[in-house]
Amino acid sequence: MSAARAFRFDYDRALNTTAAWALAIVWFAPLIYATWTAFHPTEFSTRFELTAPLTLENFSAAWNAAPFARYFLNTMLLVTSILIGQFVLCTLAAFAFARFEFRGRDTVFVLVLLQLLVMPDILIVENYRTMRFLGLVDTILAIGLPYMASGFGIFLLRQTFKTIPKELDDAARVEGAGFMTILLRVYVPLAKPTYLAYGLVSVSHHWNNFLWPLIVTNSVETRPVTVGLSIFSSTDQGIDWAVISAATLMTSGPLLIAFLLFQRQFVQSFMRAGIK
Repeated sequence: MSAARAFRFDYDRALNTTAAWALAIVWFAPLIYATWTAFHPTEFSTRFELTAPLTLENFSAAWNAAPFARYFLNTMLLVTSILIGQFVLCTLAAFAFARFEFRGRDTVFVLVLLQLLVMPDILIVENYRTMRFLGLVDTILAIGLPYMASGFGIFLLRQTFKTIPKELDDAARVEGAGFMTILLRVYVPLAKPTYLAYGLVSVSHHWNNFLWPLIVTNSVETRPVTVGLSIFSSTDQGIDWAVISAATLMTSGPLLIAFLLFQRQFVQSFMRAGIK
């Protein structure tokens, strides 16, 4: 009986391991192809030879073929402004839901969570009408304004704030601290792992966002890298996969590096805050 159980356990483990490796290969295959194609001449885009020469000309050609410096600047301004707005609004709302007692608090919180059930694409028409009414079409602010308030961010920070002992509030009030001082001096420092994890999620999402920026922008001065990359790759003179792969790596490289640097804090913060 024990031998049968051990055999079954090893079988399940082998099956799980095989499935995990299969999914990893499927996920890594496009990245491996893009990396190979970006660092080799165009004639080696469809054939793999270990003796193929390496080159950086694809990156130079991609950088000179489109104003990627402007695209990167626009994207940095976009994700930074969205992240700052989300941190401010989500922090204030989460602190109110976690520590203040007021009538209808739970009902309002449920309404906030309903935002998670609404696909952003459904609101594109109304958001565009709003931006046109405000005169913000074809601006970076128009891209980020609909995302400044996040139901997910409010929920995540509220869960984190609720784990902080209320005795810290009482101790701070004894010292004469007000609500804003308690929030900035007690709650925000203790929630730094959650801010880091949410920041990575927010930056990665809005860095890769494509449909809304494509609709609301019309000029090079406001396009982010995703829209710029799509316009760069849609050429009528044929597609050079080596140059396109180099441009893709340039746009996705910062996100990959950030995730590799902060992956441990990213996972731990969600395990501590997201499931409590």
